Amino acid sequence: MPTDANWWSATRHADRRPLLLARNRIQAAVRGHLAEDDFTEVDPACLQISPGNETHLHAFGTQAIGNDGQPRAMYLHTSPEFAMKKLLAAGETRIHAFAHVWRNRERGALHSPEFTMLEWYRAGQDYTTLMRDCAAFLRLAAQAAGASLLQFRGSTCDPMAEPDRISVAQAMQRHAGVDLLATLNADGIADRDALARQATAITLRVADDDTWSDIFSRILSDRIEPHLGHGRPTILDRYPVVEAALARPCPDDPREAERFELYACGVELANGFGELTDPAEQRRRFA
Repeated sequence: MPTDANWWSATRHADRRPLLLARNRIQAAVRGHLAEDDFTEVDPACLQISPGNETHLHAFGTQAIGNDGQPRAMYLHTSPEFAMKKLLAAGETRIHAFAHVWRNRERGALHSPEFTMLEWYRAGQDYTTLMRDCAAFLRLAAQAAGASLLQFRGSTCDPMAEPDRISVAQAMQRHAGVDLLATLNADGIADRDALARQATAITLRVADDDTWSDIFSRILSDRIEPHLGHGRPTILDRYPVVEAALARPCPDDPREAERFELYACGVELANGFGELTDPAEQRRRFA
């Protein structure tokens, strides 16, 4: 069999090696930027006793055998969030990690069951600071990779441009004609049937067992995300509080939360939020 037909060959690696080197340059650039901003790098443990509380994230499960020979359920983390928040509770104020994370039931052009995630925390600062961080990291990554323009599936985005910022409710109204806030009560509780009627009116399929969250996600992925991050990055801000379990409510409207995502070429690159620090409200949401 010819060498270049094997599952591995020097030729194949030669084609991929520039990506490896670019990855290293990006990581070094971001590390340097964070170090200059007085961040401490941490290395969170990957094995956790809880798979997390995110509805749409599925963890890989395993077993840890104790010294007594008894198995204990453990999970590969879907993000380093739990371990890093323990360090915040212990007194750290600026930390970051390049963490390997695992997410089950995710494989496709934009998703992998295992990948490296940059996670960072700033205690005591407004969440808009994280938006500026995201824009800075995008510029750094592009510069380190030698990319003056991001391109994906026929779309382009200037990574050096200042991002546009739009709320989820504004994006829903602009790109889908959906009045999202009309489907949320003053306390943030979602009205499933009200959103279902609007989704049906714009010819989206709604199943009888679809929840408000299911319908929201379908509108977002089908009608909103394809319009984001073209020409310049987009920050999609102020998610409904029911879609932000760990984020604090916006002070001017409790139906919305301090959660945002960064998009380029219609692809989500980052997710961030102002952390909810009210223990009573957090317990209520978990329940």
